[in-house]
Amino acid sequence: MSSEVTTGQGDRRPTREELDAMSPEQLARLAGELDEVEVVHNTPKFPIPGTRAEKRAERSVALWFVISAVSMLAFVVAFIAWPWEYVNAGEPGHAIYSLYTPVIGFTFGFSILALGIAVIQAVKKLFPDEVAVQQRHDGISDEIDRRTFVAQVTDAGEKTTLGRRKLILRSAGLAAGLAGVGTGIVALGGLIKNPWAEGDDAPLWHTGWRAEGGETVYLRTDTGILSEIARVRPEDMEPGSMMTVFPYRESERGNEEELLHAQRAGDAAVMLIRLRPGTQVTKRPGQEDFNYGDFYAWSKICTHLGCPTSLYQAQDNRILCPCHQSQFLATQDAEPVFGPAARALPQLPITVNDEGYFVATSDFVEPVGPAFWERPKTT
Repeated sequence: MSSEVTTGQGDRRPTREELDAMSPEQLARLAGELDEVEVVHNTPKFPIPGTRAEKRAERSVALWFVISAVSMLAFVVAFIAWPWEYVNAGEPGHAIYSLYTPVIGFTFGFSILALGIAVIQAVKKLFPDEVAVQQRHDGISDEIDRRTFVAQVTDAGEKTTLGRRKLILRSAGLAAGLAGVGTGIVALGGLIKNPWAEGDDAPLWHTGWRAEGGETVYLRTDTGILSEIARVRPEDMEPGSMMTVFPYRESERGNEEELLHAQRAGDAAVMLIRLRPGTQVTKRPGQEDFNYGDFYAWSKICTHLGCPTSLYQAQDNRILCPCHQSQFLATQDAEPVFGPAARALPQLPITVNDEGYFVATSDFVEPVGPAFWERPKTT
């Protein structure tokens, strides 16, 4: 078998042995000939290396790479350390919190911008001025084209003089490396904090309905006035009605911050439903005593994507989520009967205390809202 490489067009091309014997410069020149590239003009930006003008240009390019690296480092620090938890307007720390998104957006964006400017500056200030004309051909590249292309790229890299500019290479490596780190932080930043670090007390397992220190947790409705405490009694609801309630402890009376937190907590909202007398209900095994008579309390957080299940149809006892039209049947332990939700709404165990108010006998016995990794199975 001949070792000569041809294009199928009948023209004589170097054999593999001849290619192996060629120097990188010869391969680069051959690449231009094979591609029918005619270099009309090629002049180095700095024919004499080491001049002051060349050093200034090199430092200018390196400066933009360093600016990109510093900006990306600032992004990483801000993403991890900047206060990001919500603070109400007018409260201490709100100004710092409100700057979180602008700070991480500006630092990340400016880093990418500076990186782009550095690349453009390098091309404009350091690459040789070249004008070339190439004939266009269709079809795939053969082995000679591939090998000579690599040599041509290598030769072009040498002619740009980047190989000997250590300052630019180091600063560019720093900027590109931190850009990669910053991108990784965006993707993995949410996993930095271990949600299971507190074991059985991990926040994913508990809500504001958990009793602490033996203190009673009442069911409280929102009247629109934060300081007005409206604990719920059975006589406050008509058969076939629904009421949204939140956890309340007597120790929170007069403490607007705690009262507001109880209402705004993402897993605290509960819908208290009073079924019509005589309604037949299928209860979940192990939760037969979670209700109080015709009164049932279920989480108001949809198990699909966490929207509020804010509608209740007394005619057919269906709980509706308006976001994606999931429906839960109250007479079947709030099991989903329509829509994308695949898990029943968690039920809050309730009773009425000696004062005649509804209270929670414990926290939810399963996670509230959409499922998450390592969620235990429930019956």
